[in-house]
Amino acid sequence: MKIATLRGIPIRVHFTFLLVLPFLAWLFGQAFRNAADAADVPPERLMGSPLLWGLGLAVALFLSVLVHELAHSLYALRKGGQVSDITLMMIGGVSRITRMPDGPRQEALMAFAGPATSLGLGFLFLAVYALLAGAHSFNLRFAFFYLGYLNVFLGLFNLLPAFPMDGGRMLRALLSNRLGRVRATRLAGFVGKAFALLFGLLGLLSGNFLLLFIAFFVFMGAEGESREVLMQSLLNRVRVGELMTPRTASVEADTTLEEVATRMQTERRRALPVVELGAVVGLVTLAVVRQVPPQRRAQVRVREVALPVPALTPESTAWEALREMGQRRLPQLPVVRDGTLVGTLTQDDVMRGLELRELEDSQPRGPWDVGPRESPT
Repeated sequence: MKIATLRGIPIRVHFTFLLVLPFLAWLFGQAFRNAADAADVPPERLMGSPLLWGLGLAVALFLSVLVHELAHSLYALRKGGQVSDITLMMIGGVSRITRMPDGPRQEALMAFAGPATSLGLGFLFLAVYALLAGAHSFNLRFAFFYLGYLNVFLGLFNLLPAFPMDGGRMLRALLSNRLGRVRATRLAGFVGKAFALLFGLLGLLSGNFLLLFIAFFVFMGAEGESREVLMQSLLNRVRVGELMTPRTASVEADTTLEEVATRMQTERRRALPVVELGAVVGLVTLAVVRQVPPQRRAQVRVREVALPVPALTPESTAWEALREMGQRRLPQLPVVRDGTLVGTLTQDDVMRGLELRELEDSQPRGPWDVGPRESPT
């Protein structure tokens, strides 16, 4: 669910966040009770229900996680990166950075921005706790102490070199200059998997379900990130012109959706480029057509619902094309040269090109050519 937009970045909440919030409220409420009992605090100094204080603390913790993720995202934007969104979920937050800042140094600093922010927040909350030494409200002091402790822990935990956590991304960035991005990612991913196995073992021995869940997340994240970087390395060497279908079928912008629906059924198409005065102006998809009731399609023109699409050329890389289709959730993109439609590219086309490139790279290359096919960039 989208709840806000900050600096053009959509902020979303995953349904798992709503599932874990009551549990954290209860857990933090128990912490308030236990701390009050340990300190032998009289009931008149406890303001309100511990459960409500626990809920407030849980919400404050996730707001701290949001600030942590914003630190990553704002640094990336400042250095020329692109951020798709930030999502809060059960295990914390995730920033989807679709284009990293240029250079390993900038990537390392971007990764460090999050833990540094968490540590800064943690020490700030602990300082407020110290300043409230004479305060009458035990709950308020404990809330700042606990929130400070949790943020310091969050910052230090994220600095562990367990890819794809922040420390693992910093490790990958430091290795990239010497090993190249693909091999650096593989090594950082191996370290991340080792930490995941350690977390899993500790979780099993201690019966800590949350640690087991973190172990699973780290292991799968390391595997997925390694695969994505390998895919990016391969597809950056493939041009759209090598994979596209030289198909120039399109629809005029003043065509009705009823006519488009008929063509899609007849030609078995999920999308068609939209042209006006000979230039590509967008894309109409099956999903867009379905959103308009059948009885209205004869009155709606394609230009009213056409989706804006990026300008792919035959010289664009296959990785750029796949990234755009994934971000925009489009089944295909038109390919143009000098504003004129020359073909279309689908996700299937890109994946077929990936498989062929992987097959090519796996072929023997002679007794003296045993190194990996990898550019140091």
